[in-house]
Amino acid sequence: MARYHDLKGKGFCFILFLWFLWFMNFNVRTIFSPIMPLIEDEFMVSHARASSVFVFQSMGYGLSLFFSGFFCGRLGYRKSIIISLVVSSALFFSISFVKEFSLLYILSLICGISTGIYLPSAIPLITEYFSEGTWGRSIAIHDSAASISIFSAPFIALFLLQLVQWRGIFTIFGVIFALAAITFYFVSDELKITGARRVIVGDLVRTRALWIMAILWIFAAGANLGVYFIVPLYLTKELLLPIEYANTVFGISRLGGVAVAISVGFLVDRFSLRKIMCLILLATGILTVLVAWGSVRFMGLFLFLQASFVTGFFPVGLVCISRMFARETRGMATGLILTIGVTFGWGIIPYLLGLSGDNLGFRFGILLLGVTVIMSSGLTFLLRELE
Repeated sequence: MARYHDLKGKGFCFILFLWFLWFMNFNVRTIFSPIMPLIEDEFMVSHARASSVFVFQSMGYGLSLFFSGFFCGRLGYRKSIIISLVVSSALFFSISFVKEFSLLYILSLICGISTGIYLPSAIPLITEYFSEGTWGRSIAIHDSAASISIFSAPFIALFLLQLVQWRGIFTIFGVIFALAAITFYFVSDELKITGARRVIVGDLVRTRALWIMAILWIFAAGANLGVYFIVPLYLTKELLLPIEYANTVFGISRLGGVAVAISVGFLVDRFSLRKIMCLILLATGILTVLVAWGSVRFMGLFLFLQASFVTGFFPVGLVCISRMFARETRGMATGLILTIGVTFGWGIIPYLLGLSGDNLGFRFGILLLGVTVIMSSGLTFLLRELE
């Protein structure tokens, strides 16, 4: 197993390839958001029913994260990622043939399962390939792919929709994932954590830090992708903005998150992780409230600042997990925390926001979410393991 002590040469190339895999893994899930108004209109379904796609997707993703934490270490992290890429590729080819909206629920569930294998396998690979002194930077660079994916998804959708229908987008993704699986097979080495078999799950779930991080992840994920999934509907259906203009504003608003996601990697070794997370969540909550009640004229600015702050949470959170949990439990802890966070933050919260849009308006749901994010920021000071 290679061990890189800096982010140069082969080490930099390897982290860039993992970055690309995470970018594509995230993109196939975020791409649903900018094309959802088209899917909603074609199948003539309500906001709540359309938002249910994200519920099934997050359920599958959460289940996959949970079980990946237990089994990927035994199966092998390299092999697990290859399986994820191959299954995802086959799935995306299938989506292009969907004629009934209900089938999207099943395929979204499978999509969540296949893509959920990646992160609990990638984090142990990164911490094994790179020395601890580079974890902050390597994890931050890797996680910036999620921010760039969120930023670029509307523009990728706009570009590809000029060439193909929305179904064709998934065919293109299927080809990319197949090629990525072949490439990863040749450029990576296998890693198995045999000690993971001896981990007592009961001891892990009784760890207070696990549940605090899970709760924080719920609200951060809800403020990030939870809001992201419904903002196109909010802008086009409630604020009555044209879809092209809404996707442009939506995409630009995510640009700030790219710089923030990378920058925090250079801050984690200099400042308190707890204070950084607290400030990020507090600012995110305030800005989420402004997204709900701010003027439409400044909506682009509020979305830009909100997305910039919230994306900084995730690389910091992953570094916290890597430092709080031992090598043998790191993958399992990552899987458990992300399972809870994704299921509620990316699935239940968008669905509740969709219900709010149907009955009370999206503004009310986004406002309530912002208040809960503000309240959650105080939980960061209960993470005594980071003292």
